[in-house]
Amino acid sequence: MISRTLAAIFAVGLNISAATAQEFPERQLTLIVPFPAGGPSDALGRAVAQAMAAHLKQSIIVENVGGASGTIGLTKLLKAPADGYSLGFGTIGTHVANVAFYKRLPYDPTADFEPVGLAGMASTLLVAKSDLPASNLHEFVTYARANRDKLTYGSAGVGSISHYACVLLLSNLKLNITHVPYRGVAPAMNDLMGGHVDFMCDQTTTALPQVLGGTIKAIAALSDQPLPQAPQISTAAAAGFPGVKLRSWNAIFVRRGTPVPVRQKLNDALRAALADPDVVRQMTAVGVELPRGADLEPGAVSALIAEGLEHDVPVLRAKGEYLD
Repeated sequence: MISRTLAAIFAVGLNISAATAQEFPERQLTLIVPFPAGGPSDALGRAVAQAMAAHLKQSIIVENVGGASGTIGLTKLLKAPADGYSLGFGTIGTHVANVAFYKRLPYDPTADFEPVGLAGMASTLLVAKSDLPASNLHEFVTYARANRDKLTYGSAGVGSISHYACVLLLSNLKLNITHVPYRGVAPAMNDLMGGHVDFMCDQTTTALPQVLGGTIKAIAALSDQPLPQAPQISTAAAAGFPGVKLRSWNAIFVRRGTPVPVRQKLNDALRAALADPDVVRQMTAVGVELPRGADLEPGAVSALIAEGLEHDVPVLRAKGEYLD
């Protein structure tokens, strides 16, 4: 009798879940972007949210909940119901770097969230002040090894993509250079343009416009493939460093426990958004690579997180810089 009762309850639960998923979404959704408005993650999040909303036939409000390297926004997502109406825009920073830089991270990037899918990726550029005497990565390494005690690199702050990328790069090159953290990428970039710091590692979305404008110089694309938007920038591989491949990524997440059919509907909407010609045109122009093929599966996000936790977090922790 007990087993029949449990089976009946289980069947009712499945029917309710299926009905809920079939009707989803019945109202407005919210995408929490855990960074201030106007940044590269915000721009991508808004473009994707608008296109997803058209597919779902429900509006998606973008809510910027910045602060503490994205932890405030993701903590808000953690407190929302696991029903698919609250989405979070996570990054390589929120789901990998924060594990290294926070001694007490208020969420578990793998246990607390489920990936809906990748929204975009961006290559990283090593950029320098315009008068730095190096034009490719090989020349940069030679110069840096001879001048390591007086060189400095800027970043948007401990735990930022620009910090993450430079820590991994310098570890790979076996260089120890003084870090100068700023409160955001804009002041860091301004000081790089003014020659107050010597170099930075940053996403193409923010660094490439300054390179093309001539205010800073590109040393290398930290990848093995040339940038489609700027093929004249030499790659790390071309300079003899094929292992230097650093890409940031953005992905959409929901609370763990969100029904599978709901997650599938959201993934379908994300795929539609990433195929939208306006989104493709807008993002490609600023150096964002949109996922295709197997990278559209939620498992691709899980694989990126697992790889970062295994390979990058130990290197970042060895730096000994923490946010709490």
